[in-house]
Amino acid sequence: MSVLIPAVLGLIFIGYLWATYGAQIDARLGGEQRVIPRIFGRPFQLRPGQGLTPIQLEQRLNDVGYASRTVVEGPGEFSIGSSVVVLRARAAGGATAEETPTVRVEFSKGTTPVISKLLDQETGRPVPRVVLEAPMLTAVASGEKRRFTALPTIPPHVRQAVLAIEDRRFYEHPGIDVIRALGAIVTNLRGDKPYLVGASTLTQQIVKNTFLTPEKKMRRKVQEQFMSVVLESRFTKDQILELYLNEVVLGQRGPFAIHGVAEAARIFFGKDVKNLTLAEAATIAGVIQSPSRLSPFRNPDRARERRDVVLGAMADSGYITAEAAADGRQRPLGLAARALETEAPYFVDYISRQVEDRYAGLLSQGVAVDVFTTIDLHYQRLAEEAVAQGMAQVDQQLANRRRTGAPQAALVAVDPRTGEILAMVGGRAYNQSQYNRAVTTRRQPGSVFKPFVYLAAFDQMVTEGRDDLTPLTMVVDEPTVFMDGSRPYEPRNYQNDYEGPITLRRALTTSRNIVAIKVAERTGYDHVAALWQRIGVGTPAKPYPSIALGVFEASPLEIATAYTLFANAGTVRPLLGLTRIVEDGTPHRIAAGRATSVARPDTTFLVTDMMRAVMNEGTGAGARRNGFRLDAAGKSGTTNDQRDAWFVGFTPDLLTVVWVGFDDNQPLGLGGSQAALPIWTAFMRTALAGRSSRSFAVPEGVVQVEIDPTTGLLAGPNCPTPVRVAFLEDTVPRHVCDRH
Repeated sequence: MSVLIPAVLGLIFIGYLWATYGAQIDARLGGEQRVIPRIFGRPFQLRPGQGLTPIQLEQRLNDVGYASRTVVEGPGEFSIGSSVVVLRARAAGGATAEETPTVRVEFSKGTTPVISKLLDQETGRPVPRVVLEAPMLTAVASGEKRRFTALPTIPPHVRQAVLAIEDRRFYEHPGIDVIRALGAIVTNLRGDKPYLVGASTLTQQIVKNTFLTPEKKMRRKVQEQFMSVVLESRFTKDQILELYLNEVVLGQRGPFAIHGVAEAARIFFGKDVKNLTLAEAATIAGVIQSPSRLSPFRNPDRARERRDVVLGAMADSGYITAEAAADGRQRPLGLAARALETEAPYFVDYISRQVEDRYAGLLSQGVAVDVFTTIDLHYQRLAEEAVAQGMAQVDQQLANRRRTGAPQAALVAVDPRTGEILAMVGGRAYNQSQYNRAVTTRRQPGSVFKPFVYLAAFDQMVTEGRDDLTPLTMVVDEPTVFMDGSRPYEPRNYQNDYEGPITLRRALTTSRNIVAIKVAERTGYDHVAALWQRIGVGTPAKPYPSIALGVFEASPLEIATAYTLFANAGTVRPLLGLTRIVEDGTPHRIAAGRATSVARPDTTFLVTDMMRAVMNEGTGAGARRNGFRLDAAGKSGTTNDQRDAWFVGFTPDLLTVVWVGFDDNQPLGLGGSQAALPIWTAFMRTALAGRSSRSFAVPEGVVQVEIDPTTGLLAGPNCPTPVRVAFLEDTVPRHVCDRH
């Protein structure tokens, strides 16, 4: 009896613990995978003539989880060759899988390939376009990056890599591996390894990381083992493995902890988990032991050594052959160094705040929320590459100058017709700084404001019924003292360069400060300030002479908004990042902001045409020298003491703003054409590769005529370099040049 009572009490206590721990496990891990809100980009379209390489298309297919195959057999699969990609899109728009054709995508040869053909693989008939699904940018979890992936879609070699190195007997033990534990004790006592061998099963790791503290005490270890047995009684082995592969921590990138093999595949290699090679799978599995010490980004040599250990363990377990392991050891790590940036993290932060402002708490309510956005992941990747390359050039230019800290950059690309944000870069490296300079940093726009000065002048002329101002009106460019109230104001041109009598067109083309202020003075500083107020972005512009030089503040996003005016015939188009939110299956449409007409279409076109001359003849001509050929308009900007460098340029289809400067506002020492224009050019050249040039629509009341640029008169038959200039109908020159 003395033995029976303690035994009964012990059984009761064990039963109590079993029920208690079981309830905890069911509450935390039971049911469906916990819901995490997701953010998506815009669907990607393939069409003939589109500038795209096979590798870039492979990246887009990885973005939406297509599987790489030797032969394409079903939807969501692709195969890739040197100049051909074969793919079968998933069914969309009510189509069945059988109705979705296998498409052969053929590319042109050369350094800038384009899609030459889209063909139905079976019939050989042309296919007008292929639309891929909206790619998921990220799942919104505080301080985490993760994407849930069902076990059947995780390739066998990925699962096997984890099991071989972490829990070889997973499918045989009840949650604790007694045999492995004893083996670990013997190994540690012998000192056969240069490190201590552990014996935690995958189940124990889940328990330890989910329910327990990291303290290393016997009581906690016993608790871990007991809860592991309880967990195994509640879930199948496959459910536990799926949970582990989605929850395991695999490092830190910037502010985010990386959870799960699928997210690691994206961050480490820029791939969908289905397309990981054997060596890549082994690299991810190897990191589990110590995500910080074995990070392939920080410690590539250690990561490679650990990968090779995993490959050996896979061979020892019979998962792969010794030859396959040896081949895997010869592979480079092949990391995608900027994979975090190419998922548009600055834009994701921007959108998350917008969702929170509209629907407070929606992203943390534990309901299924899908957020659909305007971001184009293809443009986003190109923007990141352009910023990275451009800032490397800026670093070289500043290498011999004394500067504290590193210069930063921001890029915003939008569709000016709709205001949709297509790409956003808020800094040169999100994992180093999460401060979004595209949205938050307000700096003086400098000379990128000058087009608005000329627009205000032309608008005011028409309002007053005058016809004395045209793009070829002459103004004297010379040192001038202006009165700022009762105080004299003595601005200078860049490098104290003055041309004397000069046309407004050339003054804008070469960014002359004195002429811009004279035009603002003639127009009325208050009228210039009123135009900026109607646009409704940035800080208020005060009606002083310095207004003509952009002496107020605006962010790159606000400058992009303002410049939509020129691409939309005087109408400002509010920028849009959100398109739709689906909450538990219920869609919420996001209405675009109201477009606002702030200037006349005809006078607006005059300035747009003058900015075309900036690209062809002036401070933006570097874009032409570096291969950008499409019809475009733009303006460089450099502020006082060269603190900020800007370039804004646009075609009818794409408007891009680039800013370069220091966070602490110290002088950059470079102008907009030196620091910002190369980034703009690199992005626009690749983003619009394969596009045919499209001219800006000429509004009613505007005519374009050939002019001799040296006289400002109608070009005669012998004029050597005539240029085409836009005029209001009543202001066209009447006399023909007789100098040539």
